[in-house]
Amino acid sequence: MEDNTASRGTSGPPERAGGLPAVPPSLTADELPDGLVVADDVGRVVVFNRAAGRLTNTAAEEAIGKFVSDVLPFRDDDGRDWWVFVDPYHGLATRTRHPERSLYLTDGTELLVSVGYVRDGRNGPVRRLVISLRGAQQRARLERSRAELVSTVAHELRSPLTSVKGFTATLLAKWHRFTDDQKVVMLETVNADADRVTRLITELLDVSRIESGRMEVHRQLVDIPDRARKLIAGRVAAGEPEDRFRLEAAPDLPDTWLDADKIDQILGNLVENAVRHGAGIVTVVVERARIGGDQAEAVAVAVRDQGEGIPPEVAPRVFRQFWRGKRRGGTGLGLYIVKGLVEALGGDITVGRAPGGGAEFRFTLPAGAPVA
Repeated sequence: MEDNTASRGTSGPPERAGGLPAVPPSLTADELPDGLVVADDVGRVVVFNRAAGRLTNTAAEEAIGKFVSDVLPFRDDDGRDWWVFVDPYHGLATRTRHPERSLYLTDGTELLVSVGYVRDGRNGPVRRLVISLRGAQQRARLERSRAELVSTVAHELRSPLTSVKGFTATLLAKWHRFTDDQKVVMLETVNADADRVTRLITELLDVSRIESGRMEVHRQLVDIPDRARKLIAGRVAAGEPEDRFRLEAAPDLPDTWLDADKIDQILGNLVENAVRHGAGIVTVVVERARIGGDQAEAVAVAVRDQGEGIPPEVAPRVFRQFWRGKRRGGTGLGLYIVKGLVEALGGDITVGRAPGGGAEFRFTLPAGAPVA
């Protein structure tokens, strides 16, 4: 059996060549947020970190040196002894890992367990069994989040779909009873509600892409002030007062290679948020900036309103899923999606107080040619 002193911890840091203190393995393992258990080539536990002890209610001193199947008596959903079922030390020689799955201790505690194999060469005997443990609470939170997402989207879809169904059914049944002007109004309502459904589905797809890391970016040279100018012009053309918006763009901005559609989506969401939840003039500011530890050239965009602003204690929550301001409505996904889009473009976003009061959402994006 190997020396297990390092796994249990020592009274002081051991020395290594050159007189520099080596980092004890137990210190590194204990800093991990997830449980870590390592078994040697005969199945005896050689590493059992603090998180593993917390999750299994077992002290490291009690686990070190014992067989891993005794320390972690896992059962699967069917009540079978997991160790007998998978036979990690004598099973398939090509096996390299077991993906995360739910397993149960004898007291019924559910853990999310993943296992990796360290072998002597390809298809060789098992040298180490590395086991990662997580509490099932994290999965429960994820499932609750997904359930809330489904419930929120279903609720938001119900209203426009009910309207579309009602107007189309009425027109089909009583077409000749309505004047042309009445038909136009009803069809315009159906069209607007169809656009709303499309936006909701787009939001849902964006959330899925952000969470799975599959957000695609199609880079091209993008003039951010021009995109903001067109956005404002579109809102004015839709009936909003022209003096409600202001655009301030610095001269000689650096070139930015970004995704035009995503820039439109980011600006559109932030301006809509400022109009809906803020007050007074909505100002879009585009200026030079620096980003990262090397202070690389960048462009910063701030969207400001003159409303009450966002309290500092609330600011950390505004980019979470389902966050809504005082005025309810919408899915609460807009700012979450904005943050995901900004990060997909290599930037970051913050929220704070605007110079003249109100809220300021400020995002910074790298400038210059895209990295190949």
